[in-house]
Amino acid sequence: MPRWLPRAMVLALSLVAVFQLGSWAFHRLTGLLINVLIAFFLALAIEPAVSWMASRGLRRGVAACLVFLGVLAGAAGFVTLMSSMLADQIIRIIDDFPAYLDSVINWINVHFDTELRRVDVQESLLSSDWLHKYVENSASGVLDVSAQVLGGLFQLLTVALFSFYFAADGPRLRRALCSVLPPAKQAEVLRAWEIAVDKTGGYIYSRGLMALVSGLAHYVLLQFLDVPYAPVLAVWVGLVSQFIPTIGTYLAGALPMLIAFTVNPWYALWVLIFVVVYQQFENYLLQPKLTARTVDIHPAVAFGSVIAGTALLGAVGALIAIPAVATLQAFLGAYVKRYDVTDDPRVHGHRRGAADAAARGLFRRARRLWGGSRV
Repeated sequence: MPRWLPRAMVLALSLVAVFQLGSWAFHRLTGLLINVLIAFFLALAIEPAVSWMASRGLRRGVAACLVFLGVLAGAAGFVTLMSSMLADQIIRIIDDFPAYLDSVINWINVHFDTELRRVDVQESLLSSDWLHKYVENSASGVLDVSAQVLGGLFQLLTVALFSFYFAADGPRLRRALCSVLPPAKQAEVLRAWEIAVDKTGGYIYSRGLMALVSGLAHYVLLQFLDVPYAPVLAVWVGLVSQFIPTIGTYLAGALPMLIAFTVNPWYALWVLIFVVVYQQFENYLLQPKLTARTVDIHPAVAFGSVIAGTALLGAVGALIAIPAVATLQAFLGAYVKRYDVTDDPRVHGHRRGAADAAARGLFRRARRLWGGSRV
């Protein structure tokens, strides 16, 4: 046996063991790593506000705490308003359910020549096996829902703590990272960090401004139609349509359409038309002006990045995909050499040369054949 063979076998087995251990640890820590990634992007988003307060003499820890308190107060107010609105709507639906049921039964009796009664329908529903099974499943699922809520609250706390530390100790974190790199690499890391802060913060602030404009526009419409809970619905449309990529507009418009339908079915149609028209106005006029200097990426690239982020990290990937791609695009743009485009008609999608002459010849020949056929 060669002398190197036992040593090579031990080295190979050690590498396999290290790989297996690393894979096991990575899968165990995937949730924590995702929370840290969310916290990092959230800290990048609030970094401009924290730095602005720190430049005016406020300690970074106090500045980060004030920003987080503002975000927490806004989120708590939004959740409270939405909860009260949903509770009122559920109570109203329960109170009006007998009237709805009577109207449906009358319509069925008139059109299908039946003799249904609300009492018979209620008794059949209460005595059905489906209702009993549904109640049993709901009762057994309460514990699962409670566990999921507690897990979600723990994840939110973890993200908030890491975001606070990243935002409050941003300079110290950059200094610690640069201390293990040579000077040339330190400049590149600091430049990439600055671009990430600008793009992520610009994305959040531009989306917030568009959410404000969208909420005001939809509030005017809902108030004009006398739809209940117009302020809450306007806040819902503004936030959901801007901070949930791709499908946020449709999710945001569904709730006010449903509430408007309870007032008048035609109002729901008007809300749908307004949502579609406003979306075109936002896509072609408002969004290009607000995001020209922050996250100016092509809509197809943004859509593809959202799909890729969703495939990799789910909803988290969909939220951070656009600022991450914008950061990468801005960082790589400094290293890609660009040239002046030649003045060629083909750049603008026009033909020239032999192909253009052949096309003109075919057109003349077709005209002559058409003239001869008419004669």
